[in-house]
Amino acid sequence: MCNLYRMTKGTAEVAAWFDTVESAGGANFGAEVYPGYPGLVVAGGAVKQMNWGFPLVLKGKSGQPLKPKPVNNARTDKLDSFFWRHSFEQRRCLIPLTAWAEAQGTKGSMTRTWLALPGQDLFAAAGVWRDSDEFGACFAMVMTGSAGSAVEDVHSRMPVLLARDDYDVWVSGSPEDALSLCQPWTGELTIDRTDQPWVRGATSQQSLL
Repeated sequence: MCNLYRMTKGTAEVAAWFDTVESAGGANFGAEVYPGYPGLVVAGGAVKQMNWGFPLVLKGKSGQPLKPKPVNNARTDKLDSFFWRHSFEQRRCLIPLTAWAEAQGTKGSMTRTWLALPGQDLFAAAGVWRDSDEFGACFAMVMTGSAGSAVEDVHSRMPVLLARDDYDVWVSGSPEDALSLCQPWTGELTIDRTDQPWVRGATSQQSLL
């Protein structure tokens, strides 16, 4: 799964890459995006800023509402569940990114392993989005059921990466056609195993549903 990704391009570059309208005026997002933080998506023919993660509303032992947690990853096999179904059927989006990270190592001393497409400093992951009372407009990244042989030693799942020819199918195609794209990436990937510490408060938030 993905609890951290990198997006180093501005809204104008994203709009040009995806051949869409630049509309995220005043966008405020970091080069590294964590659950619960803002990032860019391409939805409705425009570049928009949304928060990463659908709100999961929980209650305490006494029934009191707790602070919502951002569920930032949607499992492919759960896209027909109540939590995701309407967004998957009606509100799919593209998530521009330049790399994503996975945690590797022993608990307490995990480091970041960055993955990307070789020779591409911008590509797209499949996403879904919706409006929420808690976070405003928000999005989640769709994850494959398995990682595939290319990255199976890094993690058991990976983001659904989309080829350019599949952008329209993901955004505007039928749910059946979109679901057929939810497969491990079969092309080449670069894997950069770093000594950067993984731990940061934002990366430990709710991630997958």
